[in-house]
Amino acid sequence: MSSPSSPPGESRPPTLRVLTTPRAAAAAGILFALLFATVIVLVRAAIPDGSAGSIDWAIDRRHAISTAGVLMPFAGICFLWFIAVVRDSFKAVEDRFFVTVFLSSGLLFVAMMFVSMAVAKGLVSADSAASPLGSDTRLFGETMVLTTCKTYATRMAAVFMISLATIWLRTGLMPRWLVILTYLTAVGELAAGDLSIWVAMTFPVWVVVVSVLLLTRAGVFEHVRRHAHG
Repeated sequence: MSSPSSPPGESRPPTLRVLTTPRAAAAAGILFALLFATVIVLVRAAIPDGSAGSIDWAIDRRHAISTAGVLMPFAGICFLWFIAVVRDSFKAVEDRFFVTVFLSSGLLFVAMMFVSMAVAKGLVSADSAASPLGSDTRLFGETMVLTTCKTYATRMAAVFMISLATIWLRTGLMPRWLVILTYLTAVGELAAGDLSIWVAMTFPVWVVVVSVLLLTRAGVFEHVRRHAHG
């Protein structure tokens, strides 16, 4: 027997669909790693050890800084997608305390890198052969770029990893070897972040490892999600 038709002038309510995170979104972490590693290499090439306010570093390496400044916003966007994918993997069993630290440190990491590249781009834009910046201004700008990147952004990345490793340890969502590797990498960044900007390169490598596991273990996360709602 057919169902009664809707009264004239009354439309059916729209069918709602539950949004789900596409598995391919985890690839954003891999793209972030490539872009961020490129930014680190370019910044390191533009501000070598011993430059210390050198009169010519910003002029001779203007192209490297400009390219890094263009790539960094896209790296930040990809990292925000990576954060969303990671959180989606454990949202069924998340703890508010660790999730707050996880999200805050990730956002602060992106903010610090944006500030670092903005200062570097500002130095390049303000410096010219006709009106070169003074050595004190160059030294201030160079120190600002490296300190924001090495001291603050690197340590925020370490806090991001520690909070995530703790979530994985308590929930068992990721293999134990990854938890241990994450803790060790985070401790290394906390302890040696000021020594060299190359220490920051361990973070994109770690992001690639996590992204690959997110892609390969999607079934595990879906099982946990169904069990939590069942």
